[in-house]
Amino acid sequence: ILFHCPLDLSLEPNPNHLSKRWLMEMLQALRWAKQCLTDTQSQQDVALVLQLLSKEEFRTAHSVHSAVSRQMSRAGPTAPLTAQAQGLCQEALMQAHDGIAVQELNEDKEPEVQYMGETVKLVRLEKTLDTPLGATVRNDMESVVVSRVVKGGAAERSGLLTEGDEILEINGVPVRGKHINDVHDLIQQMHGTLTFLLVPSAQSKPPAHRQTVMHIRAYFDYDPSEDPFVPCRELGLSFQKGDILHIISQDDPNWWQAYRDGDEDNQPLAGLVPGKNFQQQRETLKKTVVDKGREQPGKLWYAKKTKKARKKDLHNLDSNTEYEDILTYEEMALYHQPAHRKRPIALIGPPNSGHDNLRRRMLTIEPDKFSSAVPHTTRGPRIHERNGREYHFFVESGEFEKNLYGTSTDSVRHVVNTGRICLLSLHTRSLRVLRSSNLKPFVIFIAPPSQERLRTLLAAEGKTPKPEELKEVIEKAREMEQSYGHLFDAAIVNGDPDTAFRELRRLIEKLDTEPQWVPTSWLC
Repeated sequence: ILFHCPLDLSLEPNPNHLSKRWLMEMLQALRWAKQCLTDTQSQQDVALVLQLLSKEEFRTAHSVHSAVSRQMSRAGPTAPLTAQAQGLCQEALMQAHDGIAVQELNEDKEPEVQYMGETVKLVRLEKTLDTPLGATVRNDMESVVVSRVVKGGAAERSGLLTEGDEILEINGVPVRGKHINDVHDLIQQMHGTLTFLLVPSAQSKPPAHRQTVMHIRAYFDYDPSEDPFVPCRELGLSFQKGDILHIISQDDPNWWQAYRDGDEDNQPLAGLVPGKNFQQQRETLKKTVVDKGREQPGKLWYAKKTKKARKKDLHNLDSNTEYEDILTYEEMALYHQPAHRKRPIALIGPPNSGHDNLRRRMLTIEPDKFSSAVPHTTRGPRIHERNGREYHFFVESGEFEKNLYGTSTDSVRHVVNTGRICLLSLHTRSLRVLRSSNLKPFVIFIAPPSQERLRTLLAAEGKTPKPEELKEVIEKAREMEQSYGHLFDAAIVNGDPDTAFRELRRLIEKLDTEPQWVPTSWLC
């Protein structure tokens, strides 16, 4: 709709100025549309159009087009002879178009020939040096067979390679009987035009269709260079815990094709990541073997990765928390909080990390914008206390001096319903309860700085912790991150209270201006 806004440039006193103004208005409208869209694919489409319209080549072409349009609008009526000439030009143009179309159609159809009694086809692809072709192969007895075509690669863009095709020759070099590693090395050294002699797959090529993109958050680190099972290390996609991945193909349930969020433009070729079930199965197997071989840890091929095995044990630090499944991925969606219903902010951190100080400082500076949830307690009310103001005198959880303390989701919901932001300082055990509600909390982990810097900060508060106490804070933070890090939306290292406060404020304000990734289960 935005592009069909024709203007009569010839009627304006300054057509060049009008053309530039029209282009600026178009860019402004597209930026506004991008902010309003919540669908990732639509946002990417608009961003692509914005990138095109912002190029100098497009601006030049637009100016030329405007000048030609103005000139054509001033042209007089066509004379009869001129009209006949235009008809001939039109006919010649259509004939040229048809000829080119037939030629291109014939090029798309790979020529089929006979090779040692087999019907084969010739396929030519362009490949640059040190760039993966975008396909993987496997050995089937003596044959070398295309096992996967990766999205965004030269093989996929050509549409000429199909899963199941047997490769007989590459640039005249026979490959039947070769190991796939030798074939990989051969292709890696080649560039320019690659000619493949193929035996077409007996399976019919599935109709092209646009697959639904699934967005997931990774809950483990992955390095394909350390994975002996990845089909092709060059095509493997590395990621870290917390990264958002866009899964564009699940045709192979064991190896999905994906992009990291933000890398789509810089990395046109999709990468391979372990499928969810495959990752769960091998992590389960790895843990089983680790448990059986703890007496001989150095004899296992993955013994150097004992830290990853210990990560699962750390999940059981809290006896009240049970992990029903091995953490792999969680499906996510973009969510923009409504102006009248702010997401609660939960600050998590070990004692003496400063997370409670940050919360109190934020409440003091902007009491109209932020509020804390009224906690519950079994302690009897004191003279100055009123039920529902200082405390709800009710049994919840947590104990101090033989009295129970806690915060209910209803207390948090009450603050949210007032339109203010509820600031919470929670124990990690409370995260699952809060996340299972419909409050959509934004969880920020406040991590302590180095041991020496932590000593300085606590000394400024009049505290003199012992070295073992400082070490305990650092160790507790590490355990919290390992056990509950998949529940954190952001992290702040509190090395300087003022800097940490500004970063906390920036993260909270960002919720109003940018959509955030949340579990899809929250939006059902």
